[in-house]
Amino acid sequence: MEVLREKFREVVLAVLPITLIVSVLNFTLTPLGTHLFIRFLAGALFIVVGLSIFLLGVDIGITPIGNQMGASIAKTNKLWIVVIAGLVLGFAISVAEPDLHILAQQVENITSASIEKLSLVVVVSAGIALMLSLGFVRIVYNVPLNKILTCLYTIVFLLAYFTPKEFLAISFDSSGATTGAVTVPFILALAIGVSALKKDSKASEIDSFGMVAIASAGAIIAVMLMGIFSKTERLTGSLPAADTSSLSIMGPFAEKIPVIAAEVILALLPVVVIFAIFQKISFKLSKKAVRRIVTGLIFAFVGLVLFLTGVNGGFMEVGSLIGRRLALFDSDLYLVSVGFILGLVTILAEPAVYVLTHQVEEVTSGYVRRSLVMGTLSIGVGVAVALAMVNILSPQIKLWHFLLPGYVLSIAMSYYVPRLFVGIAFDSGGVASGPMTATFILAFAHGAADAAENASVLADGFGLIAMVALTPIIALQILGAAFQIKSKKGGIEGYEE
Repeated sequence: MEVLREKFREVVLAVLPITLIVSVLNFTLTPLGTHLFIRFLAGALFIVVGLSIFLLGVDIGITPIGNQMGASIAKTNKLWIVVIAGLVLGFAISVAEPDLHILAQQVENITSASIEKLSLVVVVSAGIALMLSLGFVRIVYNVPLNKILTCLYTIVFLLAYFTPKEFLAISFDSSGATTGAVTVPFILALAIGVSALKKDSKASEIDSFGMVAIASAGAIIAVMLMGIFSKTERLTGSLPAADTSSLSIMGPFAEKIPVIAAEVILALLPVVVIFAIFQKISFKLSKKAVRRIVTGLIFAFVGLVLFLTGVNGGFMEVGSLIGRRLALFDSDLYLVSVGFILGLVTILAEPAVYVLTHQVEEVTSGYVRRSLVMGTLSIGVGVAVALAMVNILSPQIKLWHFLLPGYVLSIAMSYYVPRLFVGIAFDSGGVASGPMTATFILAFAHGAADAAENASVLADGFGLIAMVALTPIIALQILGAAFQIKSKKGGIEGYEE
């Protein structure tokens, strides 16, 4: 119960800032109406309870499976097993990622099912699987992370030239959406297990970072290829209007639960099957340990159903409505300012950010303080969301105007920043684009793009997750460079190289 209370506290801190901002906007700039506002609050409650239970399930069910599988892979010491394990596990765990399902549902809704949810989930999961195998091979053969990332992002920007613009933003958003509450802990657990193949403990620690970054690039490449080879005619998209006339508060939630429950069962089924197979041939865990993992998987199922019900039943609807109404004001300042505030408070409240900042402080022996990292990320993500709003409001500004120089700068910096910080920085993009970004803030961007003159929901509404995921990469590499300079001046041994 203590662990559940801690998870509940973390999630409340994540959801509360958004809830307070919406409440203020409801009574000032963008009145929602009593029934829609209450439905939003009910959705927030579903999200808090559901995400708390889900994260507890991840801790006691999904993460231990990842740890056990990573250890089993390491024990084999055979490259072909490592590659096959990366393919199978990468696909299975990505299919179960709630943030990916949310994004895919939004894409399906906006494109009127021209891009089906299942298709996008499968394509992205396949890209993750291929890159996870590549990441394992990188660890085994000690290939520097910056060289791998240089190759991958060169491919990304070459493909971007041929990718339809409607798919461009979706591809980058898919990258951020795949690195969520299920995928990140599982991939990190696998990476640590495979890194144990090395006898050098320092090299193992450094190489255990960067796996999430490599997997994320796989999602971008996969969706770009989907766009290039898709037979779909030029895509158009519009945002379904929010049902502000309905007086029912719980009706939308009740309607969605059966469908969402069936989807969650299908999403978690691969993880369950793989665990059962590994338990039979490799793990041989005690009955008590198996019961604990099964309990965790049940918690993950219940929590994920409640979370997705809250998201689809009232949360995203309100986000898009507020974005739409702010975009209709004569002054663009309202939309840009609210976007900045949403980015500022959301990153401060993401539970995974606290894990990241503790990690940075620990590996630098306190030289890079948590408060400095947190402040840098907060301002950076606030600026990222504000720039995404500028992109929506200004037809002459395109998403790639931000992403191309941003990633070129990130890759260039990776050749001068300590190796440890390169891995942490590129992994941190997934940390920044958590549940609140994938739900409320992305819906906010969609609403703004739908209302803004000369803006497209497909080309301009998507891309926000990509912007949010890019900022921490640059911010943490800058901190890494600062740490390197400071450590050299102080004559400190560590991660200068």
